[in-house]
Amino acid sequence: MAKQRADPVAGPPVDEPPKKSRAGRNLPAAIAVGVLLGALAIGVLLFAPIWWLPVLAVFIPIATHEVIRRLREAGYDLPAIPLLLGGQAMIWLTWPWGPTGMLGAYGGTIVVCMVWRLIGQGLRQQPVNYLRDISASVLLATWVPLFAAFSALLIFQDHGGSRVFTVIATVVFADIGGYVAGVLFGKHLMVPTISPKKSWEGLGGSLVFGIAAAVVSVTFLMDKPAWVGVPLGLMLVITGVLGDLVESQVKRDLGIKDMGTLLPGHGGIMDRIDAMLPSAVAGWMVLTLLA
Repeated sequence: MAKQRADPVAGPPVDEPPKKSRAGRNLPAAIAVGVLLGALAIGVLLFAPIWWLPVLAVFIPIATHEVIRRLREAGYDLPAIPLLLGGQAMIWLTWPWGPTGMLGAYGGTIVVCMVWRLIGQGLRQQPVNYLRDISASVLLATWVPLFAAFSALLIFQDHGGSRVFTVIATVVFADIGGYVAGVLFGKHLMVPTISPKKSWEGLGGSLVFGIAAAVVSVTFLMDKPAWVGVPLGLMLVITGVLGDLVESQVKRDLGIKDMGTLLPGHGGIMDRIDAMLPSAVAGWMVLTLLA
């Protein structure tokens, strides 16, 4: 419930909006949601890694639909059914066929989207904004389900659950480090035209926390040399920051603050996993090559 304060001019009490942190978040709600999501990830990845596929199969279509809905509000016409079903195929086909199944499902999704959008307005009339809508469909199919499916690929490797947990923990701790350093020391903005709250000092905090988390995780959870955590942490911090900036720019183009409202203090599912998605690709590459 919002607090009330006396108006110095009119006299009667007026509603005072709930206070937010300097980073623009409802911090208590954000922490509570983060703890719940973290507990879910820890429980699944460390004790029943194969259940990561159903977790992705639930959350990824929600994130995909959040973006579809926002784009439709802006006038785009995206083929929702092929994107949602294709995303499921990208995730589940990693189980029997690995990267081949994932990429085959991705290619099939794009082909179906192209045809679906072509005939969606009827073959007797000229489709409107076809190139724009298909470009957005390809971006969305790549950005959300394809990138997320790389974390599914990690599950089937040695110490698969620990590998996915390492990627997630590194991105989360990098975000914490960036938040703390940004709030305490942030003065020099990185890209104020895209994300006015990100600072170079925050990036330094992300690097320190992220690399430390990666080193600890690969050493104690994966039984790998500590040095593997250095390039892993560096790559995940860079891709995490870039993933966040990409979503910020998309939202800026659309004139919105959040993709969704499902998670208090975070926005939607997409707002929570924006840094995770490209990091899943980077994590798969580094861990497949080095560990």
